[in-house]
Amino acid sequence: MLSLILRRLVHCTILFLSSVVLTYALASTALDPRAYFEGQQPPPPSRVVDDELARLGMDDRAPLPERFAHWADRAVHGDLGRTIDGESVDAEFGRRVGVSVRLLLVGTVAGTAVGVLAGVWAAVRRGGLGDRALTVFSFAVLCVPTFVLALLLKTGALAVNRAAGSTVILYTGEHTPALQGGWLAQLRDTAAHLLLPAICVAVPAIASYSRYQRAATLDVLGADHLRTAQAKGLTPGRALLRHGLRISLVPVSVFFSFGMLTLFTGAVFTEEVFGWPGMGSWLVDSVQKGDINSVVAIDLFAAAVVLLAGLLADVVHALLDPRVRQP
Repeated sequence: MLSLILRRLVHCTILFLSSVVLTYALASTALDPRAYFEGQQPPPPSRVVDDELARLGMDDRAPLPERFAHWADRAVHGDLGRTIDGESVDAEFGRRVGVSVRLLLVGTVAGTAVGVLAGVWAAVRRGGLGDRALTVFSFAVLCVPTFVLALLLKTGALAVNRAAGSTVILYTGEHTPALQGGWLAQLRDTAAHLLLPAICVAVPAIASYSRYQRAATLDVLGADHLRTAQAKGLTPGRALLRHGLRISLVPVSVFFSFGMLTLFTGAVFTEEVFGWPGMGSWLVDSVQKGDINSVVAIDLFAAAVVLLAGLLADVVHALLDPRVRQP
């Protein structure tokens, strides 16, 4: 197992370094920070814009390899540069990363757990009313873009609050400003603000994982070793839990690494709609301003999340299937 993890770590490191180069090249060629300064009223002189871009490391007159070498030299020393507004990217990254991690962690864990359990439940009751209802729900959710789902949830919360005459469901921001009370009151307030964004992240995951888990469980239900276990006296449910669930989780664990990128993309729109000050809303704002350093930092965070999810999926896959651990 240790050798497997080391091999995967080497692969992840190579992929991460490759993503660093490609992300910087793409952001530097696609974004135009000069237009942000020139669009200000009154527009600053060209010499002032040139000096400011050079100070921020975004001077489009310098060759791209030279700019990347300068950025990489600072990055290996823990300095990701300055935002287009002159703030430290490291400080902004530190303020926003915890917000996104909390949302992704809660949404991913809830969506994966509920999706897997729902898929097993639907497979055992194949063709029943519950199975058909879950199928309709899954395909309906998968056909709806994440930002539409977020807007629907927000509109529903507004309607409930309007009908109740007070704020029953919190739908914007991470905290209530100037909230009084101890840590328990703060925790309840954070959980209330997290409810709708977490549902928005978890529901697409439930729809996806339930379909994969249902198909994987159906393959296992017809296996010979399950029929043998039932012939020895186990009920179908106990036979599935003891001898079938582990095998059916193998393909879903592989899907987890690919699904993580979709979840992160959905979280970008979710943060923007619900006003969460995380990496997603920072990305939208940075792209609009042409802030190269910030966009690169956010994309590196996304690459790290996806690669870590892939590493976790490989470890889980190896634990479920001993053949994977063989060199």
